[in-house]
Amino acid sequence: MRRMDLDAQVRVADFDRWASSRLVGDERLRGDLITLYAFEAELMAIPAKVSQPLLAQMRYTWWSDQLDGVFDGEPRKGHPVLERLSSVVRAHGVQREVLNALIEAHIGRIQGQPHSLDAFFVGPMREAVRILGGPGETASTDVAGEVWGLTQTGRFDEASRLRPEANRGLRGLPVRAFPAVAHAALRDPAAPEALKRLRLAGAAFVGRV
Repeated sequence: MRRMDLDAQVRVADFDRWASSRLVGDERLRGDLITLYAFEAELMAIPAKVSQPLLAQMRYTWWSDQLDGVFDGEPRKGHPVLERLSSVVRAHGVQREVLNALIEAHIGRIQGQPHSLDAFFVGPMREAVRILGGPGETASTDVAGEVWGLTQTGRFDEASRLRPEANRGLRGLPVRAFPAVAHAALRDPAAPEALKRLRLAGAAFVGRV
């Protein structure tokens, strides 16, 4: 599976963030962002691929174990997501604790625990901003991550109330990093793709979600 295949994988699994990534002009950085999203797509797909929660937990444990190689610069050979993720980690200083927390949150979900907004949405958005904007450009994005998470979990009114605070936090965000948060501007997960693209373009133009 080549980088372009990862791009196609993310487009199918997570159109909203894939569409946001189209706002990244630098092809290499866009590919690095897509790699992070592909890792998340792999985790999201696990429950649909197995018949029992225990089997899903075993797969999540496998992914957790594979992070050793990813962060040591020795990823599992022949696995495109792990190989690319290792390169992204080295290039941008992606934080392992965020990826660990994401895996643990998925395990929690199959055990019936509620969504962790921080693990599922805030932390990954922070790392996406790190990829596009560099270290030190992440502190202002946490509320935008909450807005994204609330929208994805159907808590639309709460997301709307938080948007003004999110946008205040984004005022200092570099333009180059905005595509990492742009999808928080999407208000309806079920909206047509064309409408989503239009809203993302508008959000990028004004720098607000």
